[in-house]
Amino acid sequence: MYFGLQTGWVSTMTMPASLLGFGIFRALGDRMDWRGNGPFTPVENVLVQTVAGSMAIMPLGCGFVGVMPAMNYLLKEEEQGPIVLGTGKLVLWALGLCYFGVVFAVPLRRQVLIRERLKFPSGFSTAVLISVLHGKTREAGAEGIDEGGFASLVPADGDQPAPGRGEESRDANSWRRNVQLLLLCFFVSGVFTFATYFFPVLRNLPIFGSVAASTWLWTLNPSLAYVGQGIIMGPATTLHMLIGAVVGWGVLSPLAKYKGWASGSVDDWEHGSKGWIVWISLAIMLADSIVSLGHLALRSCLRYFPAAEDAWVAIVKTAFGLGSRQGYTSVRSQDDDDEDGDDEEKSQDDAPPEQQISDRIVGVGLVLSIVFCIACIHIVFGNLVPLYATITAVFMALVLSIMGVRALGETDLNPVSGISKLAQLFFAFIIPQSNKSSVLINLVAGAVSEAGALQAGDLMQDLKTGHLLGAAPSAQFCGQVIGATAGAVASAFIYRLYTSVYQVPGDLFQVPTGYVWIFTARLVTGEGLPPMAREWAMGAAALFAVTTAVRIVATGKKWHALIPGGIAVAVGMYNVPSFTLARTMGGLLAWWWRSVKGWQETPLIVLASGFILGEGFLSIVNLVMQSAGVPHFGV
Repeated sequence: MYFGLQTGWVSTMTMPASLLGFGIFRALGDRMDWRGNGPFTPVENVLVQTVAGSMAIMPLGCGFVGVMPAMNYLLKEEEQGPIVLGTGKLVLWALGLCYFGVVFAVPLRRQVLIRERLKFPSGFSTAVLISVLHGKTREAGAEGIDEGGFASLVPADGDQPAPGRGEESRDANSWRRNVQLLLLCFFVSGVFTFATYFFPVLRNLPIFGSVAASTWLWTLNPSLAYVGQGIIMGPATTLHMLIGAVVGWGVLSPLAKYKGWASGSVDDWEHGSKGWIVWISLAIMLADSIVSLGHLALRSCLRYFPAAEDAWVAIVKTAFGLGSRQGYTSVRSQDDDDEDGDDEEKSQDDAPPEQQISDRIVGVGLVLSIVFCIACIHIVFGNLVPLYATITAVFMALVLSIMGVRALGETDLNPVSGISKLAQLFFAFIIPQSNKSSVLINLVAGAVSEAGALQAGDLMQDLKTGHLLGAAPSAQFCGQVIGATAGAVASAFIYRLYTSVYQVPGDLFQVPTGYVWIFTARLVTGEGLPPMAREWAMGAAALFAVTTAVRIVATGKKWHALIPGGIAVAVGMYNVPSFTLARTMGGLLAWWWRSVKGWQETPLIVLASGFILGEGFLSIVNLVMQSAGVPHFGV
């Protein structure tokens, strides 16, 4: 919630959850479970990060970092706003959104994990980290390991090999160093966060001079948490975000100001260039999403028609001058060509039947979760949101979830922002503009689509980790439901707490995604754009439609990272530079650590986790001091 209200970018934190779970249970001793039946195993660590990750995405999945602030603070009276919900209705809204995406992901599991073996890089990396923490492989963090190699990493129950004395000593020393590094980073980040409460200027350092800081908003927020997030994102994503910041805040913002297209103060969302460039970033996001999701949809259709698929790839490569299709491997795997003959082999790769999630649970759960979602939204908003609109939004969310899961499996990016924008665009056509609630309906429809895609993708990442390490899918499903329930309820109360203590939107919590949501709703429902925003938005959309298509064709090639990603550029454009600069520092640190020094990744993950957890935890202390009226210095 803390990071989401600031920048809209939320991390599921599965790796830090694995680290914390391992550290806590390791500290309890060798026999750690509550019945004293054995040590804390990799399989149990999978369940820890499954529950923790499903809780962590609820602020985003339930719309508390974007949709809800837009309804509460940005809706105008003529748009049936502002909508202010009581705590009970906030809880009901969150619970309504938190289940159907989880249930719908289950039927997709066998296709994307067992048959297609999609990578799901974050789930794979989490499995590597867990295996390293539990001493199953020492080089995985540095070199990566094959999927097939995981079979030897986790011994069967009662088959734990006894390490030699020297090996055990090395493991203990490595574990001790990692814990010390985690605690040190936690302490340093926490102290800095605590200091920013008394000296708020620390969050906006004028690195390019006072004029650039006060007039053009070029400051640095040296938040170690955002450095940690940059480490996790990696150098390519953070540098693409930096491109967005330079173009948006270094070129377009002064241009709009001097040309009179945005005559107000730069930090004014309504009349300043801060709001003007949001339209450009929004166009980039829409173009990137439409091309990416269109490619996924076409690819899913063509995978069962190899000749048509080969012809399509040849056309695309010819169009971009990439030569013949020599060396191209069809999307269809060899397994798909002989599905009848390899069922036995695939069943051996999957979990035992008793650990699977039964079809009855999936069928009943999907029906109940959909009905529950529709009922909750109707209770919360009443006649403001027609019943047919809610029903349409839920079923549209299910379709878009398939695209989101496939994109996540192939690229490690779940395009939930683009999915929600597509849903908003679709509802602009089916909801009459004469309806006074059209903007509100648009927001609700987008929130439902985003929730479904986000939760389905999160569960599939967890199922990938569990599949590699031998965890039971049924146990992970239960853990996801438990985490989603607890996270939905907790998020509603935390959102109410933050918005009652802090000014939202304000200096600390600018809710940029809230403005993106409301601007999108107004755009697709017919509200006019600022001067010249349409022309620049169309040009940016055309440019990034091309770059996204090139990125798709270049997947797997060395120069893929050199092509700017539309979503990353858009995020860097609508966030103020202070957040982007800190994340770029983290991305460059990750590049130096891995490429220049060639060190193992596990300490780097520990470093990033300590930074993020330190600020996240101490922000609660700052929240308590703010609510108690403890004075700031220098304000």
